[in-house]
Amino acid sequence: MTEAVAHSNLGGTSYLAPAGSLVEEAVQAALSEAIDSCIASNRIHLVLNLDRITLVNGRGIEIILEANARLSSRGGKLQFANPSLLLKDIFIANGIIDPSSAAALGPNAVHSFGAGLVPQQRKRLGEIAVEMNLVTQEQLSEAVRSQSGTHKRLGQWLVANTGLSESDLFRALSLQMGIPCVSLRLGLYEPAAVSLLSKEAARRLKVLPMFKVHDTLTLATADPLAVPVLDEVQELTGCKLRLVLTRLEEITKCQFDAYSGNELTSELVENLPTDLQLVERGPTDFSTIDEMAAGSPVINLVNGLIQRAVRDGASDVHIEPSRNRSAVRFRIDGVLYEVLTLRPDVHPAMISRLKVMANLDIAERRMPQDGRVQVMTQGRTIDLRFSSMPGIHGEKVVLRVLDKNQSILDVEKLGMRQPNLELFKKLLGHSYGLILVSGPTGSGKTTTLYAAINYLNSVEKNIVTIEDPVEYQLDNINQNPVSEAIGLGFAKMLKHILRQDPNIIMVGEIRDHETAVIAVQAALTGHLVLSTLHTNDALGALSRMMDMGVEPYLLSSALAGVVAQRLVRQVCQACKHTYLPPPAVAAAYGLPKDARLTKGRGCPACYDSGYRGRMGIHEIVASTEDLQRLMIKNPSKDQLQAFAKTAVSSTLFSDGLQRVLEGRTTLEEVSRVIHAA
Repeated sequence: MTEAVAHSNLGGTSYLAPAGSLVEEAVQAALSEAIDSCIASNRIHLVLNLDRITLVNGRGIEIILEANARLSSRGGKLQFANPSLLLKDIFIANGIIDPSSAAALGPNAVHSFGAGLVPQQRKRLGEIAVEMNLVTQEQLSEAVRSQSGTHKRLGQWLVANTGLSESDLFRALSLQMGIPCVSLRLGLYEPAAVSLLSKEAARRLKVLPMFKVHDTLTLATADPLAVPVLDEVQELTGCKLRLVLTRLEEITKCQFDAYSGNELTSELVENLPTDLQLVERGPTDFSTIDEMAAGSPVINLVNGLIQRAVRDGASDVHIEPSRNRSAVRFRIDGVLYEVLTLRPDVHPAMISRLKVMANLDIAERRMPQDGRVQVMTQGRTIDLRFSSMPGIHGEKVVLRVLDKNQSILDVEKLGMRQPNLELFKKLLGHSYGLILVSGPTGSGKTTTLYAAINYLNSVEKNIVTIEDPVEYQLDNINQNPVSEAIGLGFAKMLKHILRQDPNIIMVGEIRDHETAVIAVQAALTGHLVLSTLHTNDALGALSRMMDMGVEPYLLSSALAGVVAQRLVRQVCQACKHTYLPPPAVAAAYGLPKDARLTKGRGCPACYDSGYRGRMGIHEIVASTEDLQRLMIKNPSKDQLQAFAKTAVSSTLFSDGLQRVLEGRTTLEEVSRVIHAA
């Protein structure tokens, strides 16, 4: 028996445990040989233990199906156990297991290969959605009335006008039509199938070939009723079609990788997390990394990581060396996730490639270096900030991803509740004064400032900014980066900007006494000044300003208001579910007894975290006569906190609880971010 397949017997059942990837011919041949050996020994009840199999392609599926047919004809059967989530989805997509039974498949449980979904075409889509508790009967009735006479399908109307998500709609369509629904990602398609359809045809028809099994092509589509499209695919490929329902957004994303023309060898990558094992596959040249196809594996690896970071909405990419490996982690929604593990000897080549892209000295490994990279991917420009730091095992690199397409430059889209939004706009309506935005690093302060500046932008006003560095370039605004290397800091630049006849001044951050004093003086002399501070709450910003040496009587006259904010993760819409909190928890947080809260179960779309995307929670304090009288007395922190209890109507925590009751985030997340459980 070949060493690539472990073999054991228990009673009348033989257990085969292949290792590696069922994409590789050697592993496929070893499995075929092991199955032939069992059949020759008249052992016709086989179980495949798949816990060491990372990936399977169309030929691997053919081997499994052919073995199952041979064993069944002899009165035996082929079963499997311990598949990864990726392998389950591959089997579901190719119609050899039922999604409902796959969901119940636990560790060490044995499962049979069989038929896929049975369509429920006698039921209407709306009926299925009601049975699945995705919509109410009242919503369905309203949808039928409103949708008739329009060109929209019922499902499209429900997504647009109710809380039904596109993922839930596809689940209902899947049951109605008997077409499996999966989350398309790397590993769920093979090059042999992709090559059957040209890149131009796939993009025009909005489909992606996934697997070719015998004479059947598994095809990802967002519209299974588009008969002309399906007919054209059959004509172009000469194959029968097996359809898989997938969101159009996922198809579009995967087309970039599928048609890049490059694959990294498995020798470069080890111990990849399930469902992310092909993250290294990607296009090449860093100036137009979507279109170029030639280059070294390291170039492909770096560009593939950048593309994946952009697509997954990562704010930072960490590349960290250690004694036995090099790890790549993405910061998504404020939390780090490990997405790739490399051999340690690959790490220096990756760092050198990134330094070349950032025009830095690749020979300098003892000193920290900072640089900037600009790439074109997915039809848009992405800025990357490069920062390296030498360590005992090599240089650690962090890439800050600045995607202007993902930035929020509209105060209406900051996620503020209506009362807070109206108060914030009222503050921005001041002709002069100081507006401070406070919060810890990574709480979205700069985003709020950019949105405010964009809201105030007009040809009648001279708006000037001082930033370190300039993150996003805005039209009609004079943006100025500080340069500490030549002695041009915030304070010195602010002095000069006051001679430029500004109406509105944005100071990226108040860091010292001199900057604080000049900002207050500018606010007192007829300018609207916006800036940020690192404090825990709104009134804490006043203590910080006075600690910096700003006279209380000046601050009381200059201040217009303070905005404190945090970012909390939102519940993933693809895997959310509602629940009733325990009475003790509801009482502790002051929630209604019948409150229904929302959580995410965890799915591939959210890295199994239950969260996807972030939103802001806010605490806004406008300057009032009572607050001005208090500030003149140079109050202590205790006095400010006592004042806040009576004067601040909506604190960060209460604003977060409102978001919890709306079903947009969780109690655990609000408590984690605010530390006020």
